[in-house]
Amino acid sequence: MPRGQASSVSTHERPRVDAAVVSDKDNGRHRRSAYLLLGLLIVFLHGSWSVYRMQFANLPLPLDAEQAGKRGFSEASALKHVKYLTGLGPHPVGSDSLDLAVQYVYAEAEKIKKAAHPDVDVQLELFHTDIGANRLAGGLFKGKTILYSDLKHVILRFVPKYLPEAEENLILVSSHIDTVFTTGGAGDCSSCVGVMLELARGVAQWAHGFKSGVLFLFNTGEEEGLVGAHSFITQHHWRNSVRFAVDLEAMGIGGKSTLFQGTHQWALESFAAVAKYPSAQIAIQDIFNSGATNSATDFQIYLEVAGLPGLDFAYTDMTSVYHTKNDKMEHLKPGSLQHNGENMLAFLLHAASSQKFMEDAHEAKQESVEQKKAIFFDILGKYMVAYPQRLATMFHNSIIFHSLLILGTSLLMGRCSVLVSLGISCLSIILTLIFSIFLSVVVAFVVPHICPFPISFVANPWLVIGLFGSPALLGAFIGQHIGFILLKKHIEQVYSRTKPGLTGNKMDHIVGLEAERWIFKSGFLQWLIVLILGTYFKVGASYIALIWLVSPAFAYGLMEATLSPLRSPKHLKVVTLVLALAVPVVSSAGLVIRLVDVMVGTIVRADRNPGGLPGWFGNVVVAVAIALVVSFMFVYLLSYVHISGAKRALLSVLCASFGLAIVLVSSGIVPAFTEDISRTVNVVHVVDTTRMNDGSTEPLSYVSLFSHTPGKLTQELMELRGEEFSCGRNMTIDFATFTMMYGCRSYKRSNIGWSKSEVPMLHVESDSSTDDARRTIVSIDTKSSTRWSLAINKQEIDDFTIHVDSNKLVHLGGKSEVDGWHTIRFAGGKSSPTKFELTLFWSTNGTHASAKETKAEDFSPLVKLRTDVNRVTPMVDTVLEKLPRWSTHFGKSTSPYTLAFLTALPINI
Repeated sequence: MPRGQASSVSTHERPRVDAAVVSDKDNGRHRRSAYLLLGLLIVFLHGSWSVYRMQFANLPLPLDAEQAGKRGFSEASALKHVKYLTGLGPHPVGSDSLDLAVQYVYAEAEKIKKAAHPDVDVQLELFHTDIGANRLAGGLFKGKTILYSDLKHVILRFVPKYLPEAEENLILVSSHIDTVFTTGGAGDCSSCVGVMLELARGVAQWAHGFKSGVLFLFNTGEEEGLVGAHSFITQHHWRNSVRFAVDLEAMGIGGKSTLFQGTHQWALESFAAVAKYPSAQIAIQDIFNSGATNSATDFQIYLEVAGLPGLDFAYTDMTSVYHTKNDKMEHLKPGSLQHNGENMLAFLLHAASSQKFMEDAHEAKQESVEQKKAIFFDILGKYMVAYPQRLATMFHNSIIFHSLLILGTSLLMGRCSVLVSLGISCLSIILTLIFSIFLSVVVAFVVPHICPFPISFVANPWLVIGLFGSPALLGAFIGQHIGFILLKKHIEQVYSRTKPGLTGNKMDHIVGLEAERWIFKSGFLQWLIVLILGTYFKVGASYIALIWLVSPAFAYGLMEATLSPLRSPKHLKVVTLVLALAVPVVSSAGLVIRLVDVMVGTIVRADRNPGGLPGWFGNVVVAVAIALVVSFMFVYLLSYVHISGAKRALLSVLCASFGLAIVLVSSGIVPAFTEDISRTVNVVHVVDTTRMNDGSTEPLSYVSLFSHTPGKLTQELMELRGEEFSCGRNMTIDFATFTMMYGCRSYKRSNIGWSKSEVPMLHVESDSSTDDARRTIVSIDTKSSTRWSLAINKQEIDDFTIHVDSNKLVHLGGKSEVDGWHTIRFAGGKSSPTKFELTLFWSTNGTHASAKETKAEDFSPLVKLRTDVNRVTPMVDTVLEKLPRWSTHFGKSTSPYTLAFLTALPINI
């Protein structure tokens, strides 16, 4: 952190006036013009966008089969697989369409086996799983037990014929065939399956020269809680031969397949060394591991259950279409599969041919992941950087130490006056953040009241520049300018004592120049604080703070700092700003834009309990994020504005940008949602038997409408006139895995499309107490449903077991909870069991009263059950036909199908 002109306000200086600031005429001549600063702003924004395009949108040319050759990768060939799988429509676990998808993948794998090199041993297997339980307890799986049965996986293994030891050293490449019930899954993850089939075709021609084997796992059940990967890694006879795992996933559709999770430095360096088009961002790993995304991939199974080292890749373009009908072929950008395929093929050829790679993989299982963590990121999609986290920590600590040393030296030399200037600089940082966040958040609260939808920018993310970026930048400038004014007053007081020869405009000019430098250097302090926090909490993306600190500090030291304490300050040079921002923009601007884009896309599914979030929530989240980005990334640029003629011009540009954005979203000229980027609206036919007593009460049946996008369903209801929907917060529905807190309900034609024989049963077989310990056995019959969710009240129940056909599936112990409930989810194929025995062990504080001791109208559930049936009833079909084309179903593992049955047992059974 260069000291620069800190000593120019020292009380020990002699009065002196630099010749460069003698005349008022010179003062005016040296003021920066508005055109110059607006030009710098445009260059900064355009440069950032260009970096983003180069880093995330620059895809390789697709190759056809002839161009790729027998041993290369062809996107055209991979797309044929994607087209077929997507053409099957949604293929969730247990569906006929999934059976067809598995059959297709198996048939294509057979063709690859037949065409393989004669010196390659190819084993193909259709693996049928036993019943099992995923008991992961961390992250997304806290408070959950995931059960599964009757899953089918296609497994394809390549080993060199004359190297039998390769069979015990396998590199696993994994992805999933199944989709959620709402989409054909072109991106998630038919594109991954297509890539893997084409990779397998190429590997079949190379594997005779491998030192290790390669195993391709096309699993089913990922969308139901990662149970496909879990069943393989706990049941298959090849599981103990796997030494390294590669997982291919999608959080959107197409674009570059980005490496976003990696366990060990040597694995990351191996990928970096051979990837033709590297795309890697540890910042996404930081966000993913924080739990902010409420998501998980099969990689978690391979890491936590099997303890395997590995790499995790995902598509992140168009995250707004994730798990909706718009995850379709039309949105798969040309070059997306080529990018993924060429990187993966190069990596597999390198890893499987390297003896050292497998030796490192063996050693990795004996080491702690924490010891071998690494920092990784790419530069413009051309180069990938990977280095040990231990080295990063040492380097960061060194920079922090030297920065604090320079800062402390400056304070000692400048004494009280410099300390006050430093304090005001810190205040300017705080004011910048406060005003930037305040103005953008005010807009976030206002937008829902003047626009047709609370969130009006999902289909056109560029609108956030005007809506939130403009007020955020204006607020940042206001906050920084207040700090600038305070600095001027303080420096003027010091100069009036130490430089009595300066008066009037000359004094004001020199004081302004000195304050400008302090504001510029406040950016150093800002990023130093971020670096200290990031290093302390071991945030992988702390390298960004390092770059934003070191590069501007170096530029300032090179171009601005002087060794003479008697020279008066001058204008900061434009070249200083250019040099300061060049490296930070190249290294991080593209990533920041991508993260904002991903954030905007995830807003459509942000409300996990529909109606639980206010309509303005999504706006506020995006507004705060953009305000933080603006406050930190524009700190150096804004410091050039305070003594220029650009203040009015900047205000005009920002107001014009904001006004245009407001007009576009409030008038509907630019729609909030489109047919391709839609609002999530789920339609569920609910049959509720939770309050049936002894079979004397008829089930309550209705069609429910709710959205995971924050905001009311006003616009949707306009299209559903005549369907007798009523909406409000009195329509609460407990779906066991989540609670609908706001929605709509219609009883019209709700008594058709289902039968009483499908209503699930919870029956108390026995209820006994011994030595103050109570045990209750409940039989569960899900009838025709092989997908269900059961919530157990952990405030009353201490533990439980589940038996299937006299076999214990869930054992005692290890049951966590979320909000007082433990949730069991089950998903399986058509041959899955539908009858289970649940044994409940009551806590010592549990309720021991019988049903006779409580009023009939009091109902507190002990156990809640929801069974799902993948069927569209007549009323649901009518509603789906009438809903606007800019709305879409959203599916996830906790979502009910279009027909759901609810039942429960009360605490006082």
